[in-house]
Amino acid sequence: MTAASTHPLQSALLHLLRRPKPSASFPQIHALLLTSGVTKDSFVSAEVAALLPVSLPLPAAFAALKQIHSVDRYQFPLLFNSLISGYARSKSPDLGFVVYKLMVADGIFPDRYTFPVVLKSCIKFSGLAEAVQLHGAAVKLSFACDLFVQNALVHLYAICGEFNHAGSLFDEMPVRDVVSWTSLISGYVRGGLFGIALKLFSLMDVESNIATLVSILVACGRLGDLNLGKMIHALVLKRESRLSLVAGNALLDMYLKCKSLEEAKNIFDELPERDIVSWTSFISGLVQCNHPKEALDVFNLMQASGVQPDNITLSSVLSACASMGALNYGRWIHGYMDQKRIQWDVHIGTAMIDMYAKCGCLDMAVHTFHEMPCKNVSSWNAMLGALAMHGHGNEVLDYFEQMVGLGINPNEVTFLAILSACSHAGLVKEGRHIFDLMTKNYNLVPWIEHYGCMVDLLGRAGLIEEAYGLVRCMPMRADVHIWGALLSACRAHGNVDLSQEILSHLLEIEPCDSGVYVLLSNIFAADSRWADVTRVRRLMRQRGVKKETGTSIIEVNGEVHKFVVGEFYHPQQNEIWLALSTLDKQLQLDEFLPSIRL
Repeated sequence: MTAASTHPLQSALLHLLRRPKPSASFPQIHALLLTSGVTKDSFVSAEVAALLPVSLPLPAAFAALKQIHSVDRYQFPLLFNSLISGYARSKSPDLGFVVYKLMVADGIFPDRYTFPVVLKSCIKFSGLAEAVQLHGAAVKLSFACDLFVQNALVHLYAICGEFNHAGSLFDEMPVRDVVSWTSLISGYVRGGLFGIALKLFSLMDVESNIATLVSILVACGRLGDLNLGKMIHALVLKRESRLSLVAGNALLDMYLKCKSLEEAKNIFDELPERDIVSWTSFISGLVQCNHPKEALDVFNLMQASGVQPDNITLSSVLSACASMGALNYGRWIHGYMDQKRIQWDVHIGTAMIDMYAKCGCLDMAVHTFHEMPCKNVSSWNAMLGALAMHGHGNEVLDYFEQMVGLGINPNEVTFLAILSACSHAGLVKEGRHIFDLMTKNYNLVPWIEHYGCMVDLLGRAGLIEEAYGLVRCMPMRADVHIWGALLSACRAHGNVDLSQEILSHLLEIEPCDSGVYVLLSNIFAADSRWADVTRVRRLMRQRGVKKETGTSIIEVNGEVHKFVVGEFYHPQQNEIWLALSTLDKQLQLDEFLPSIRL
């Protein structure tokens, strides 16, 4: 009997085993397997072994396999390799290593194919200690020089973050194939060492395959290297006559990470098929590129295509809703999750808090936070940010105490939210304490954004000289946002002299933000310093800085409307003008009524 055989009993038995829950009838199937002789076909018995993890608990699966082996001993250790491989693909990959130990304890010696499949199990459950044992066994059994085993070990060490071990083992290999290079490159990429991965790719002395190119595309996207990404795109087209889904998804992600939307849309349109990864990558990429409306449009197309969103997709959609203030759409997502009984995770809960907060529903944000079954530092940061956004400075400090009391270590984002809250609430003393706490108690290095919050806090309180002193003591160069915060304080408190000094600092940097120039110009204009106003305006022209057009977004009855300064056309402009006129008259009336009452 061969692999191509169509024995009816063989087909029937395999069909029974492939059912979702065949364990109830497995004893009968097992008996037929042993008595019919179909297990003499090595391909059949190997598939049976691979299906056992979903049919029986481990002890019974191991015993069943031993019985098959007792009938046809020549198939060993192929059967156990298949069983281990089955567990590697299951929800309990650690049992693959358990099978290996049972196998060795029974006197069954592994072969060159055993170690790669067991190491694959170790990767799935991050079993570095178990992998070290396997490495030692491979050396003892003289398999350490086998190319298959070496490639599996390199890949495992790299995936587990043991880059020194992976690199040393790779350097010691007398022969390396494309799998060797790809194993190490993909490990570096997964570990975030994108630059090292690209350097290793440039040193490859064998022709890369699609798996290699996909890993490099990921690195290009994370580094924003569009030029190299386009070169890899050309290599993909050279390797594949028809773009595969895996390569297409990698190209889509790369172009989106590089903010190249036109190329990303072209790739999306060219995909022969689209899976959940394709749709989610496109939606999240559009959100990251500040195109939330387009992201929601793509989500609607995804639903129409019949592909069900997962938690990552829904988190991205919630972020789009938060960016647009699309409260009704966000509520619909909330209801959709309840209707579909989608289990909340930390990412969904955090995105939901952020959405409700940015859409003005602080109560729902707080409710969502307290309803979350589990929380991490990102969840707490979202809650702190929500309270800070709505000006609840003291509540932010209370929640921070709760967070620390529960043993959750704050990170840089935590302190950014707290300092922002202190700034908006005018909590100078508390802000100073939090800034010291961050550096002295938690040994966190402040970002430029933290200094920006402190400058804003001190400036709002009128402590302009202290704020300026902090700017001069910063370990990094102040950016346009810091100078902008200081300028706002100068304008609020009438400090024109310091504004003149800030202008000299702006000459040293290359800001493209028009806001700081306009603010500086207005300060000089308010003090009738027209020569300085002209100087600022000339500086804007020389640097090609144009005043950004003001926009506002509002959601009405589930539809998002965008208004741009200088544009007067709108399908409902008559109704809008009528509403504005009514409000204006009401304001005039309210302003006049107090004088009547007097």
